[in-house]
Amino acid sequence: QVQLVESGGGLVQAGGSLRLSCAASGRTLSSYAMGWFRQAPGKEREFVAAISSSGISTYYADSVKGRFTISRDNAKNTVYLQMNSLKPEDTAVYYCAADRTTTARAMRAMGATSNALDAWGQGTLVTVSS
Repeated sequence: QVQLVESGGGLVQAGGSLRLSCAASGRTLSSYAMGWFRQAPGKEREFVAAISSSGISTYYADSVKGRFTISRDNAKNTVYLQMNSLKPEDTAVYYCAADRTTTARAMRAMGATSNALDAWGQGTLVTVSS
């Protein structure tokens, strides 16, 4: 199974930017749909963004459309989440996930059920201050 390692979280002021990275080992990511999910304090995990295995199709939660961009570099076996115009309500632990059979489109509807995905990173904390 693929192993995922996340990095890039930290503390940023509202309006700032961060780029999260999710590096894979053990398997190539080229056949995996990838998603980013987040869990804020006291809340359920929610969908943020997803990208198809080819990178052609991307999907976003309404709350982040126009601000976040998901991308992948299969040659580097890495997926990214560029986060711009950050808001305090974006504060959460961000997780990347990979799945061979769940499509990126299907990930849009996954919240608590996203734990069924094949592999997860350890999570990286993003804190946005006002």
